[in-house]
Amino acid sequence: MTDTAEATEEAAPQQEPPAKKPTWWQRHYTFTGTVLALVFLWLSLTPSLLPRGPLFQGLVSGAAGAIGYGIGVLAVWLVQYMRSKDASPHAPGWAWLAVVVVGVIGQILMIIYFHVWQDEVRDLNGVPRMSFWDHPLTAVLSIVVLFIFVEIGQLIGRLVRFLTRQLNRFAPPRVSAVVSVVLLLALSIALLNGVVVHAGMGFLNKTFAAVNDETDPDFPAPDSTLRSGGPESLASWESLGHQGRVFVSAGPTVEELSKFNGKPAIEPIRAYAGLHSADGIKATAALAAQELLRTRGLDRDVVAVATTTGTGWINEAEAAALEYMYNGNTAIVSMQYSFLPSWLSFLVDKENARQAGQALFEAVDALIREMPEGQRPKLVVFGESLGSFGGEAPFLSLNNLIARTDGALYSGPTFNNTIWADLTRNRDNGSPEWLPIFDKGENVRFVARPDNLGRPDDPWSEPRVVYLQHASDPIAWWNPDLLFQEPDWLKEPRGYDLSGRMQWIPVVTFLQVSADMAVAVDVPDGHGHVYVKDVANGWAAVLQPPGWTPGKTERLRPLLSNDENA
Repeated sequence: MTDTAEATEEAAPQQEPPAKKPTWWQRHYTFTGTVLALVFLWLSLTPSLLPRGPLFQGLVSGAAGAIGYGIGVLAVWLVQYMRSKDASPHAPGWAWLAVVVVGVIGQILMIIYFHVWQDEVRDLNGVPRMSFWDHPLTAVLSIVVLFIFVEIGQLIGRLVRFLTRQLNRFAPPRVSAVVSVVLLLALSIALLNGVVVHAGMGFLNKTFAAVNDETDPDFPAPDSTLRSGGPESLASWESLGHQGRVFVSAGPTVEELSKFNGKPAIEPIRAYAGLHSADGIKATAALAAQELLRTRGLDRDVVAVATTTGTGWINEAEAAALEYMYNGNTAIVSMQYSFLPSWLSFLVDKENARQAGQALFEAVDALIREMPEGQRPKLVVFGESLGSFGGEAPFLSLNNLIARTDGALYSGPTFNNTIWADLTRNRDNGSPEWLPIFDKGENVRFVARPDNLGRPDDPWSEPRVVYLQHASDPIAWWNPDLLFQEPDWLKEPRGYDLSGRMQWIPVVTFLQVSADMAVAVDVPDGHGHVYVKDVANGWAAVLQPPGWTPGKTERLRPLLSNDENA
């Protein structure tokens, strides 16, 4: 009896112990996503174009980690889909423990490397080094921001699963999942394009319109007939906008010009039309041209057409340098086409910048062409950032630019600048993308520092065009192609202020350079998107003013400033 029972017991299949229930952490987070999140977070700490503080670096690293987590989740889902499985096994506890250990050690090591890399980038850009506690703060902020972004993604995932369960009543599970995702994407796009964008742009327009109307006691209305907004002006002082009023009120005085040049100067002309000076871009451009005519600007030696950034801002250094070089015998004309900041205007008002640049130049050029050829003033164009983009708009190519003007100075060009992009793409063999040479420097030179004006040694014909650009300027080097394509400026010999440790990393480099754009003007002159003193060398090379010497250029450089930002 006992033998029979034992035999029966041995024959019966032994029951496996019940599977251990996964922990909340294992159910809530994807193992692959977590691993990729850490990898992306660490990669985001590698050096980029410009230095970043702990808070901003924490935001960048957290966002990069969240993208890595999303890629991991997508990869797991694709594997499940191809294997026709609804779920994949959870990673064992020891694997999560290993991730925690490696994650802590990796974060400590990356912060140490981040400290070394940031010191190098900051030294290259002349920025003070971070304090000791800034580095652990960066590490903590990165993890916190990553957690917040992932939690937001988890909420979205829950919503998708909820919609899928509701649709499962009427359709197969796979169809329900696809429909849920499509519905959520469509709803998100509709909200963003409709409610969010409409409300957001309404708020921004209202906010920046109020800023545009602000007056500054440091920049009073002019009492000269040679300035727009002053006596006899066709444009009222109030209509010029904040940046227009700053531009018209600023600039060197007759006394300052006379003292610098050692002989009596005349008052420079500054003609300007604001966004509210006329109805529409063409009408505003026509009014600005009429202001130039009213002030007898066409009788001056040089007429400069300046294209502004979004707010109507003009680089004061570019305007003042021109006036010093000609002892006030100049007329600068410009107009406003938006009151949004340059970065926002680049996104939503880029077409207005192009139209404004073209309309203003054509209006001024038409007035000059009516004059006898021997009596015409020199006609030059200039602009910075979005202003350089709009300033190129009237011209189809470099040949057209030098045929219709007596010179041009563009600083901090954007990747959308048509002529600049074409010249850079078709640069001479052996010259780097960050500082190209085109057609042996026949008519155009690319300059990061003054000594680049003599590069190459070949003759420099007239008219001349100068592009001021820094290797560390993210405005120039940001491009959607950075997502999946290594740029030449990282593969070729690098600029003087670009870290040799910076490496192209798919997706991550795009995020880093995108973030750099937000701090592009938070560095000293000569780096990033700050162009001040080298403007003097640029104008001197382009126009070669009568009696001007290299010594005067060196004296002028410290007098130039640019406190107002676009």
